[in-house]
Amino acid sequence: MLRLLFLSLTLAASSNAGTEAPAWREAACEGAYPRHVQGVCTDGQGALFWSWTDAMVKTDLDGRILKRIPADDHHGDLCHHEGKIYVAVNLGEFNQPAGKADSWVYVYNAATLDEIRRVRVPELVHGAGGMACDGRRFLIVGGLPDDGNENYLYEYGLDLQFRRRHVLASGHTHLGIQTAEFDGSSWWFGCYGTPKILLRADSRLQLTGRWEFDGSVGLIHLGRDRFLVAVNKAEKGVGNTARLRFARASDTDGLTFEPSPASP
Repeated sequence: MLRLLFLSLTLAASSNAGTEAPAWREAACEGAYPRHVQGVCTDGQGALFWSWTDAMVKTDLDGRILKRIPADDHHGDLCHHEGKIYVAVNLGEFNQPAGKADSWVYVYNAATLDEIRRVRVPELVHGAGGMACDGRRFLIVGGLPDDGNENYLYEYGLDLQFRRRHVLASGHTHLGIQTAEFDGSSWWFGCYGTPKILLRADSRLQLTGRWEFDGSVGLIHLGRDRFLVAVNKAEKGVGNTARLRFARASDTDGLTFEPSPASP
């Protein structure tokens, strides 16, 4: 009996090996790029994925490149679901009246970055720019004309079949919504502007917060109230570089950066 119990405990420990959460840390993506980073995501198993407008990069948690591929311009924000990377892509114009966008979702194998398929999403009439998944559905976000006073969230099933459009009473945000992330109960959306704006919505997609914070080039939820937020830097003669910083969520402040480990 004791031998059987020992074997059971050993097998249980073995089956749980490798399921521990990654040791998250602030990291910079290796290399410099002609265009700025549009979004970041993780497979939750030790890999990060960076969308650089016209390139896709997979790195380890320290930002070291594991795979890099060219990508159609404009690859936007991206998300991971069940071994695949889903990217919001617009091959047309952004932020214009309906008829000028050419919106798609590109699907990649997360292990290899081999392209699996492309699905057109014509409902994104102002240009598909970002997407996230809550495990039951995808939300795709995108551009907005200058006279728009609300944002639109386009809901798709896990098969990428269109379900419905939701209106987010956000007020105007410059060029719409750039990034999206789901934290288990709330949706977060990063927007351009001066200042840049962060939006939060509940599971019913009703607005629950609006703050001045730059989450416009990438948000990764790590669990509970903790996030990694992408920060892009453009330097003349070098190009664009990006790193991830820790941030925490609160009802009063939205997201706030934690002190960097390099800070005094």
